[in-house]
Amino acid sequence: MVGKAPHLHVHDNSHRRDEVFAAPDQNVGDFAFNATVAAVFDDMVSRSVPYYGEIQRMVCELASDFAEADTNLYDIGCSTATTLLGLDAMVDPAVRFVGIDNAPDMIEKAKEKIVQANSNRAIDLRGGDLHHGIEIHNASVVLMLLTLQFVRPLYRERVMRSIYDGLNERGALLLVEKLTSEDSTFNRLFIEHYYDYKRRNGYSEIEIARKREALENVLIPYRLEENFQLLKEVGFRSVEVFFRWYNFCGIVAIK
Repeated sequence: MVGKAPHLHVHDNSHRRDEVFAAPDQNVGDFAFNATVAAVFDDMVSRSVPYYGEIQRMVCELASDFAEADTNLYDIGCSTATTLLGLDAMVDPAVRFVGIDNAPDMIEKAKEKIVQANSNRAIDLRGGDLHHGIEIHNASVVLMLLTLQFVRPLYRERVMRSIYDGLNERGALLLVEKLTSEDSTFNRLFIEHYYDYKRRNGYSEIEIARKREALENVLIPYRLEENFQLLKEVGFRSVEVFFRWYNFCGIVAIK
């Protein structure tokens, strides 16, 4: 393990501004990680996820605590490789990085960023659809940041079992998810405060409404208790929250 602090650029002005849902009179279909989204994703996520930079830093710190030489570190739903690049300076060069994403446009953007970062580490980027299964081998760390919520609930246990089986003993899963609450009052308040956050970051009412509509059928959040139950049922022996902000949560689970 290498104990250097991560040097993260999660809101780089060189990236285009997210205006995906700003165009007037557009038809809103289901949200997709297509070329349009990939081009603005880094701006989108930094303005849409509270404390995104701090979440990245915490994930990198915890991942470096568990990463072991001659093992694999997987980022499932690696998007544009922000997390893998943040980890590069922190983790032993003998740890192999594997990024998996089901969106070809995200993989292409990730490749561009890795080239621009001039990293000496070989980062294996792969396409893969979690609904069709996933293969994890010799892993000391698996990351799933805002990814499991896009997996249809029918397949989540199978995905989690594959991750658990592919992790080495004492290996760690780092999971970041949006949550829903069983209590409708908390659910309403947390969502209201989240939309206030997006307004403060420059999103208009129409952008917020359109994105909510686009995500309605593709992002299905679990309650915190459901995520804990899922992790425990597949075998994780220690599960703990490492981050919480209203309806966003980070969970670390140890095999």
